Amino acid sequence: MSYVVYEVESTRIVEEKRYGKTHYATAGAAKAARTRMINKQRYTEDQIKVQEYLAYKLIEKKIPVVNKMTGLVVMESVNTPYSCSVGSDAYWQN
Repeated sequence: MSYVVYEVESTRIVEEKRYGKTHYATAGAAKAARTRMINKQRYTEDQIKVQEYLAYKLIEKKIPVVNKMTGLVVMESVNTPYSCSVGSDAYWQN
């Protein structure tokens, strides 16, 4: 099991800048990261939460993206990096 810290409103996974981590092995490690983010005043207690990753995948939001190659609208995770998005030019370049 792994745990994530995510923004409540957008459901984006929050990266801890100091360590570059987005997933934590234990709930305690994720809660400690959340506390560090709150103490640095990046977020308030109401803005971010800790969740087990598989449970998080059930609530993660999807956004519509226009596929640059076909022009069709597809649903993509809010956590998809720009370079991995079918709506970006970088995805379609060799």
